[in-house]
Amino acid sequence: METLEEKLVKVEHGFKLFQSEAEQIVHSHTLPDAKVIALDLMKNKHYQVRCCALFILGALASGDHTVLTVLKNTARTDESWQVQEIIAKAFDRFCADNGYEKSLPYIAEWLDDQHPNVCRAVTEGLRIWTSRPYFTTHPELAIRLISDHKASESEYLRKSVGNALRDISKRHGELIRKEISSWDLTNKHIAFTHAYVLKKH
Repeated sequence: METLEEKLVKVEHGFKLFQSEAEQIVHSHTLPDAKVIALDLMKNKHYQVRCCALFILGALASGDHTVLTVLKNTARTDESWQVQEIIAKAFDRFCADNGYEKSLPYIAEWLDDQHPNVCRAVTEGLRIWTSRPYFTTHPELAIRLISDHKASESEYLRKSVGNALRDISKRHGELIRKEISSWDLTNKHIAFTHAYVLKKH
């Protein structure tokens, strides 16, 4: 593991190496052994090592749903923005492996969490929502689930909400226009999210 740490901490940009190393560990170990390795790596002070651990956990989550608790607790406590990005990817990996429709209770549970980072792991992780199985044919549900956080106190989450809805608008413009037409723009948080939905790149 020391050799792995030395390799990972050299990475300053991107996450491909974290993911490839994680996949090697998953494929060369049993689920319980890979989980032990991942939990040990999660204790590391370097965000690069924790990111690798999260990729492992994301790959294991559909076979061991207790892993979701680790992911959720990490979202609440880890201050690394890089780690937060990989939690989102790990949650989406779980949903993909588990099946998006079958994962709806977990998606709802995470979106109901009081911590904005847990909610953002879903709004960000499933982007582009309407490119994901199930949500491809149920865009209205995706829009409703995301829009529930339009007035969040967290700017970090509101940006994700706005960006996710803007993604959907490229394919379902009328549905998005209908959704945001009912928003109370006197609320500064909602107005902020509204602006992000309409933001041009």
